[in-house]
Amino acid sequence: MIRRLIFGRYALVSFLLSLILVLFFATFNQAAGSPSNSARVLLQKARVCQKELYASKVKKKYRHNWERCLKRYERVYKAFPDANDAVHAMYAAGRLWTGLYGYSGRNSDIDRAVSLYRKLVKRYEAHNLADDAQYRLGEIFYRYKKNPKQAYVEFLKVGRKFPKGDARLKASRMMDKLELALGKKRLAKKAVKKGKGKKKKLILVKDIRHWSTPTYTRVVIDLEDSVKYKKHLLKKDPDLKKPRRLFVDLHGAWISKGIESSITIKDGLLRRARAAQYNKKTVRVVLDIDNMEGYKIFHLYDPFRIVLDVQGKERKLKPVRKIVAKKPPKRKEIKRDTKKEISLARQLGLGVRRVIIDAGHGGKDPGAIGRNGLREKNVMLKLANLLAKKVKEKLKCQAILTRGKDVFLPLEKRTAIANMKKGDLFISLHTNAHKDRKCMGIETYFLNIALDEDSMNVAARENATSTKNISDLQMILNDLMLNTKINESSRLARFVHKGLIKELRKKYNKVQNRGVRQAPFYVLIGAEMPAILVEVGYITNSIENRRLYSEIYLKRVASGIVKGIDLYIKDMVSP
Repeated sequence: MIRRLIFGRYALVSFLLSLILVLFFATFNQAAGSPSNSARVLLQKARVCQKELYASKVKKKYRHNWERCLKRYERVYKAFPDANDAVHAMYAAGRLWTGLYGYSGRNSDIDRAVSLYRKLVKRYEAHNLADDAQYRLGEIFYRYKKNPKQAYVEFLKVGRKFPKGDARLKASRMMDKLELALGKKRLAKKAVKKGKGKKKKLILVKDIRHWSTPTYTRVVIDLEDSVKYKKHLLKKDPDLKKPRRLFVDLHGAWISKGIESSITIKDGLLRRARAAQYNKKTVRVVLDIDNMEGYKIFHLYDPFRIVLDVQGKERKLKPVRKIVAKKPPKRKEIKRDTKKEISLARQLGLGVRRVIIDAGHGGKDPGAIGRNGLREKNVMLKLANLLAKKVKEKLKCQAILTRGKDVFLPLEKRTAIANMKKGDLFISLHTNAHKDRKCMGIETYFLNIALDEDSMNVAARENATSTKNISDLQMILNDLMLNTKINESSRLARFVHKGLIKELRKKYNKVQNRGVRQAPFYVLIGAEMPAILVEVGYITNSIENRRLYSEIYLKRVASGIVKGIDLYIKDMVSP
C-alpha cells in the first residue's frame, strides 16, 4: 500500500515536471521565432562578424571578409524592414562600406554607403539615427569624394531636416569649417593665377535693370560671366547732404560707356542707381537710399546676374485737415453682426486679398515640350486665366497675372512684380517633364534647399541652369532665407496640394501624389509673401499630356488650387 502511494506521487510529480518543461520550451521557441528576436539575433551575428574583422589586420586585407559581414547586415534590413534593428543594421552597413572603401579605393563601395544612408534618411526619418546618417553623408562628400560644396549642402540638411537631432551642432561646426576652407581655396586659386603672370580677362557689365515702388525696389546687374562681389552700407551724412548708400563692388569687371551710368528712380525709397568704373578692375554700383527697412543681395546663374532687393518702410499718410461741421443728430447704436464679420474675415483671409498668379515660361521660352508638340508656356497661360477667374469668383480676391499673353519674362522680374503689386500669395504654375515617359504625378514646392535629387533636377530645369549651379546656390540660400516666409509657404503648399489631389481624384484615375517638396527655385527667391510653385502634371507622360490638353482638366486643376487656398485662409482665421 505504501509502495503504491509513493509510486503514485512520483508519477504525479514527473507528469507536472514534464508539463512545465513542455510549456517552457514552447514559450522559448515562440519568443525565439518572433521577428524582433530573429532580427536581433541576426544583427548580433553581424556585429560579431564585424568585430572579428576589425580585430584582424590580415582579414581586413581580403574583400570577401568584408562582404561576408555586409551580407549579414543586409539580411537584417531586407528580411525585417519594419524592425528597429533594421535601422541599426543599415547604418552599420553604411559605415562598413565606408571602411571597405578605405582599403579598396573603389568608387562603387563609397557609393553604396551613400545609397544606404540616403535610404535610411528617407525611410526612417523619425529614427534617432536618421540625423547621424545625414551627417555621415556630409563626411563622405568632404573626406572621400573631395566635394566641399556638396558636403556643405549635406551638413546644411542636418539642421534643416533634424533641428532637434544631436548631430546638428557638429554639422554646424563643419559648415563653418567649410566656409573658411572654401574662402581660402578661392584665394589660393587667385594667387596661382597671379603667379602665372597671365592677365585675367575682365568681365563686362552688360546691363542694369530695375523695378521699383515706394516700398520695394529690385535692381538686377547683368554680367557676361561670374564675378566676385562685395557689399557695403554707408550711413546718412547730413553735413555733406548725402543719403544712406548701399553699394556693391564687382571685382574683375568693367562697364562700357554705352550703359546708362545713372538711373533716376525717385520713388521715395531709392533716389537713383549709379554704376561706374571705380578703378581699373572694379565696377561700383551705388544705390542712394532715402527710406530703407532692409535689403538682400544674391546672385543667379545662366546668365550670371546679381540681384539687389531693397525693402522700404510704409510711408505714413499726412493727417487730413479737419473741417468743422454741425454735429449730426444722434443715431441709434447698431448691433454688430459677429457672424457676418467672421464670414468677411474668412473671405479676406486676414489680409489675403491679392493673389499673384504666375504662368510659367512664355515668349522665346517654351518650357517643357510634350507629345504632339504641346508646349508648357501655352498650357500654363490658359490655366493661369482659369485660375484667376476662379480666385475672383470663389474667394472674392483680386487676381493679378504676371503675364497675360505669350511674352518672355525673366524669372527675377516675376518675383519683382509680385512684390511691387504687394501680393498676399504668390503661385507659380508649371508642368513637369522627365526622360522616362512613365513618370507622372502632381508636386507642389516651396523655397528651401533641395532634399533629394529629383527636386534638384526639377529646380535646375525650371531655373534653366545646371544641377551644379543649384548646388552652389544652396550654399548661399541658408543666409538668404532667414527673413523669408518659409513656414507660411510650407503651410500654403500643403493646403494647395491637398485641395488639388482631392479635386482631381474625383474625376480622374491614376492621379499620382508626388507630395509637397522643397527646392531653390529662382522665381520664389525674394518673394515677400507666402510663395509656392505647382507642377500640375508631366507633359511628357501620355496620360497627363492628354489631360493637360483638355480645358476640363485645367478647370479641375484651377478648382483644386482655389479649394486649397480657401483651406489655407480658413486655417488662418480658425481659433
